Amino acid sequence: MKITRRKLLAASAALMAAPSLVRAQQARNMTLVVPFPPGGSTDAMARLLQSHLQTRLGRTVLVENKSGAAGSLGAIQVAKSAPDGATFLVTFDSHAVIPSILEKPGLDVEKDLMPVFLVGTAPYVLAANASRPYNTIADVIAACKATPGAVKYASVGIGTLGHLAMTVLGKKAGVEITHVPYRGGGPAMNDVLGGHVDLIIGSAALVTAQLGTNMLRPILQMGRERLPVLKDTQTAIEAGYPDFETLAWWGIFAPKDTPADVIASMAKSVKEILSEPAVAANLKETQQMSLLLADARDFQTFFAKQVSVWGQVVRENNIKA
Repeated sequence: MKITRRKLLAASAALMAAPSLVRAQQARNMTLVVPFPPGGSTDAMARLLQSHLQTRLGRTVLVENKSGAAGSLGAIQVAKSAPDGATFLVTFDSHAVIPSILEKPGLDVEKDLMPVFLVGTAPYVLAANASRPYNTIADVIAACKATPGAVKYASVGIGTLGHLAMTVLGKKAGVEITHVPYRGGGPAMNDVLGGHVDLIIGSAALVTAQLGTNMLRPILQMGRERLPVLKDTQTAIEAGYPDFETLAWWGIFAPKDTPADVIASMAKSVKEILSEPAVAANLKETQQMSLLLADARDFQTFFAKQVSVWGQVVRENNIKA
């Protein structure tokens, strides 16, 4: 191929511009989109990452709460963003239920977004108002059999993993446990503590935060092993439900077609941040989280299984948002 003077000058100009393009990208703001209102565990996770990423990357990092439609509005916003490393989705376990719970979700969660990083997991926990006569899940099931439909449990919404887990548990036990959905953990917990609802299903963080009040009694945890903070509370497996596990999880996604090196760079930064002893200890204490710190490939495998397992529960029980 003949190299002309014009081609040589053009190539030289491109090489000179490349560092400027890199600096321009680095100078752009990064936005972490949270598809839920402020105040929840996902929002807390994003804001923890925000401050550390700003320092580490030398960029302004913003947190934007885009809630609605079972978390799909924020996910759609990220899916439609440019795949240039400027926008990421920081989300929660209910993200895996979007395709099955919504008739028109507005995106394909497995094709329109790319897994970046899986932070960790924490078990769901079932707890009772302390005035109720329930110390174990066997007590709850006996009450449900004695008076079908009378026992009520609160969750943070229709189609959330807590709701789906209780649906499966009720079917396995052959009982009806009446579901009372709320818009978030705060309202749900307030009504349980106030005695308006008998039980609450929520992440370990939501439940353990109230244990010092003596108004709430944990009766079942849904991890494979007992949490140290709930050492006297049996797991669902111990209660006679083999392989029954329901875990909250937190992860980060990027728009499809985001370059592999951009995803790897973000994953590396997040892993280093969450591996800092003080940060890791904070997450374990406040969220009862087991840190997985898994990269994109492992996260993709994990996420696909979550979509499949919980999607089947939604379809089999005809659950609609």
